[in-house]
Amino acid sequence: MSHLTYTEAAVVGLFQGVAELFPVSSLGHSVLIPALVGGRWARDLNVSTPESPYLAFIVGLHVATALALLVFFWRDWLRIIGGFLSSLRDRRIETPDQRLAWLIIVATIPVGIVGLFAEHAFRTILGKPVPAAVFLTLNGVVLYAGERLRRRESRAADRAVAASVGTTATDLAVESDRRLARLGFGRAATIGAAEILALLPGISRSGVTMVAGLLRGLSHEDAARFSFLLATPVILAAGLLKIPDLAGPLGNGIHGQVLVGSALSGVGAYASVRFLTRYFETRTLTPFAVYCVLAGLGSLIWLGVG
Repeated sequence: MSHLTYTEAAVVGLFQGVAELFPVSSLGHSVLIPALVGGRWARDLNVSTPESPYLAFIVGLHVATALALLVFFWRDWLRIIGGFLSSLRDRRIETPDQRLAWLIIVATIPVGIVGLFAEHAFRTILGKPVPAAVFLTLNGVVLYAGERLRRRESRAADRAVAASVGTTATDLAVESDRRLARLGFGRAATIGAAEILALLPGISRSGVTMVAGLLRGLSHEDAARFSFLLATPVILAAGLLKIPDLAGPLGNGIHGQVLVGSALSGVGAYASVRFLTRYFETRTLTPFAVYCVLAGLGSLIWLGVG
């Protein structure tokens, strides 16, 4: 018997693709939506159950999300990978592309280590509707606090980015990467370590890394870009680790649903990153902070009434 309907797969796939990049927590929504709908959705779509096929499904969708990011940033990744390979060949880190490649590697190490050993504990203990609603509310508070507490350096960087609006997208990307390459390894590691909080359902990976970037003096555009670049290898690795589960017993009866969900997840992720890279050239995290607080508190009230 199928553990996942095509309707469930389509809705969850689209939400995952969008919410993974918007600073609103894809895991939090993956936990809350089934609980709020109730009925079969609440039974089928539960990430906290042991050997959950739903968890394997939503983490497997990460492959589609990561592929969408790779497609969108393909020119940048060619430069970054080229910089990494040339730094190994020359045994030096000199160019912006070489430096950015190593900054990304250093920044992804903390969440990679913690996620490998602690993801199961976070999911089974906290992957339930009420904790997810609480953390979604806290995510909104974090986003708002990040906007209020960001440095003068970050505000000045925003003004500089706004003055360059009208430049071609390729030139903007290259300039952004050059600015990011000037980050120190310590600052990059601090921003990357913020991704650990995204193991909590309701805390957004892109949101917390953007806030960490803003507090380290980055503009909204550069903070968002660094967040998306950092997310790509982490999301891809998480998805690839779950593919064997989907190929085994947990995937029995849901292979078609996985394909549907993955297709919609990829489309949603590509549309999201295309929108957000332009949005953060001139706008802030505040609307997302308001949404998360209202959605989190609303979910708590609904679940309490239920």
